[in-house]
Amino acid sequence: MREVLKNLKAGKITVEEAEALLEKSNFESLKLKFVEKIARLDVNREERTGVMEVILAEGKKSAWVIKLLLEMAEEKGRAIATRVNSKLAKKIKESLPSGYTEKFHPEACMVIVKKRGYRSIRTGGKIGLIAAGSADISVAEEARVFAHEIGCEVLYAYDVGIAGVHRVLEPLEEMVSKDVDVIIVVAGMDAVLPITVKGLVNLPVIGVPTSVGYGMGAGGIAPLLTMLQSCSPGLAVVNIDNGFGAAALAALIANRVSKFRKKERRRQNAKG
Repeated sequence: MREVLKNLKAGKITVEEAEALLEKSNFESLKLKFVEKIARLDVNREERTGVMEVILAEGKKSAWVIKLLLEMAEEKGRAIATRVNSKLAKKIKESLPSGYTEKFHPEACMVIVKKRGYRSIRTGGKIGLIAAGSADISVAEEARVFAHEIGCEVLYAYDVGIAGVHRVLEPLEEMVSKDVDVIIVVAGMDAVLPITVKGLVNLPVIGVPTSVGYGMGAGGIAPLLTMLQSCSPGLAVVNIDNGFGAAALAALIANRVSKFRKKERRRQNAKG
């Protein structure tokens, strides 16, 4: 779209030609890649929405996951699968043809497959990430790895839960001083940490309830309800154990802010 508008402004194409090209690009953004009778990969989702399609491995046959990863990587240069266990990760590694690389993040339960030569783009977006307890690290790592993969720098601190609230102050101060654009807070049990963090910073905070904890936590429902009942305005909440969803939302915010900052710097430089 940007290229079309530049050419129109420069007089290289007519308004009618620009209109036709934009209509074509709209349809291209909706392109699907049919993979046998398994799936319809939304290969241009990242260009259209800012967040790429990611393959959820949980509940799928190993052969399906491998096929989808390779098809997406072939089309876009990179593919990501979540909820991958070590057994599946080994199968993925053994199944890759020449010209592809893989990286398994065991704590995040994620696999990233890339074509050789694929280069990730750094957007300049900055995200803070906090996990209340060590048991929450797997969900936090899912958020960290995905946010990094879609271009963001992630500053993180783990095991800083509300039982020792003083533990969160130093990493929180560092994140604010380094101008993070948004903070993700992962917590189970009583899940008061994201509410507390939001009461201390003038940034958007994304709460991720986890399914860890004793008794009446009910698999994450108790922390989810605690976050939803927050009296700290500016706290958004994603679903239970959804580190991926939190990272997607945080990256959209951070990348948008970074884009605005770059435009502002260019404007200031142009003014001289």
